[in-house]
Amino acid sequence: MIEEKKLSNGLRVITAPRENTDSVTVLVLVGAGVKHEEKRVSGISHFLEHMLFKGTTNLPTPLAVADVIDRVGGVCNAFTGEEYTGYYAKVDHKHIDLALEWVSDIFLHSTFPLPEIRREKGVVIEEMHMQHDDPRDWIHMLWYSLLYGDQPAGWNILGTEKSVSELSRKDILSYKDAWYVPSNTVVCVAGRIEPSYVFRTVKRLFGGMEPSPLAPSILTQEKQVAPAVLLEFRESAQTHIALGVRAFGLLDERKYGGMLMATILGGMMSSRLFITIREKLGLAYSVSTSCEMDTDVGFLSTMAGIKNEGVEKVVQVILKEYKRMTEEVVSPGDLQKIKDHEIGKMTLQLESSSSFAHFLATQELLEGRILTPEDVYGMIKNVRGSDIRRVAQDIFRNDRLNLAILGPLKSEKPFRNILHL
Repeated sequence: MIEEKKLSNGLRVITAPRENTDSVTVLVLVGAGVKHEEKRVSGISHFLEHMLFKGTTNLPTPLAVADVIDRVGGVCNAFTGEEYTGYYAKVDHKHIDLALEWVSDIFLHSTFPLPEIRREKGVVIEEMHMQHDDPRDWIHMLWYSLLYGDQPAGWNILGTEKSVSELSRKDILSYKDAWYVPSNTVVCVAGRIEPSYVFRTVKRLFGGMEPSPLAPSILTQEKQVAPAVLLEFRESAQTHIALGVRAFGLLDERKYGGMLMATILGGMMSSRLFITIREKLGLAYSVSTSCEMDTDVGFLSTMAGIKNEGVEKVVQVILKEYKRMTEEVVSPGDLQKIKDHEIGKMTLQLESSSSFAHFLATQELLEGRILTPEDVYGMIKNVRGSDIRRVAQDIFRNDRLNLAILGPLKSEKPFRNILHL
């Protein structure tokens, strides 16, 4: 029952009715993230996201914007990533008109008052400080910097204090005009809805957007010939690491094999790395592995917060398990377990209308197609143990290995000596 239609101006509309919920989520997703930025205005995607909550022609203050959704007990928020920015409202289905009007209002009619721009710069800079002070957040930033360096994929989504401080209102409006165009925008409405009514309303609210050509995106460049280490010294009671490999993009057919491999390595409490590093060795509280993909690049990484004296041991354990994936075929029992885990996890996540809207809209925006949950479950079920080993053999290579370290360690040398498969 998922339907997609395109307005005459190029905007895509997805409706996803669901009978087992009383909620409705209205999500607008636009293909504008850190990968679409120039260095001078680094962080502008995220800053623009903040500014859409600061006043519209109909709701002139931040309080007025927030009050609309607060009054009905709804949830509204936004998010910025590498390749997109999203704005959504989730409400009781009786308030669907309010949610549609509200989301379209902030997206199309924000006014960007100068006093709010000046004030929000301080807010975002404090967000940077909070990110830097949280080692679990900062190790992610170091990881991206290590992989991609001084290009958009390696920059902080928040920008820098200098770039944000120097943003002008003209910069913000120019960026919005360039990327917030119909052909680069998806509106998805999921939950207890009547699709034909939603489509008519979206057409009324968004049909006036003027079509505009979209600038081509610049692909991320990857260049690596040997294992790489990035160490940032910090006095702390624990060392955080990110250890992994360059992998492949979202459109690669190997992605489901990569996802299942990440699950068996460190994607659940009974995964190999969690059991070994936390339960057997007692060297970490948090251990996780994920396979992350953008349209052009991707990676598999294991993140952990470790006893300072146990970092080398943990690195060796992770590398041993990576190597094992290239040599052994996952047993039938383990293969079935990780498939059931991923399908079960996804089923629970997609019970929420907001998660379901995000699931559909990101597919359409980034991949140009929509798979149903059942389609994805089928892809997962079709992965063979030999497929996972083949993916491991493709990506677990010395010339793809990367290690980011944050903690009270002063030399990279011990890690350079052991960083090989």
